Amino acid sequence: MSTMSMSQRVTETVKSMRRDVPECVAAGVVDMSTGMLLAVDTVDSHPQELLDLLAAATFDLFQGRNVVMIEDSFKQRRGVTSNEHYFQEIMINSENLVHLFIRSPDDADIVTAVICRRGVNIGMLFAQARSVLRQVEALG
Repeated sequence: MSTMSMSQRVTETVKSMRRDVPECVAAGVVDMSTGMLLAVDTVDSHPQELLDLLAAATFDLFQGRNVVMIEDSFKQRRGVTSNEHYFQEIMINSENLVHLFIRSPDDADIVTAVICRRGVNIGMLFAQARSVLRQVEALG
């Protein structure tokens, strides 16, 4: 069995999230090393400016100056010497939606954003999103 290219894995990730995560209305993958949105799949079309803001906000959530300071402080207090990131998953509730951001277990520079309707079962959201990431990364 051949392995998938990075581009194929990114495309498969957003398609699988939209298909397999309950109440999912959008999914995107952000490259933290460049701050770019690599792929997106939504139920509605959105202007490119909004999609660019999603990528920038994702970067700030995981690697903004204050977040890095918090991570460094936690690592120092716990005696952690690796360069691994402390925060792996972040969930944000808005008035109508739930936004889940998950750092790739295989590549810390890749973050997947999954946006679902507010009525989603949070446990199922996490379980399905994690499952999709494991399945897609196993193909790589």
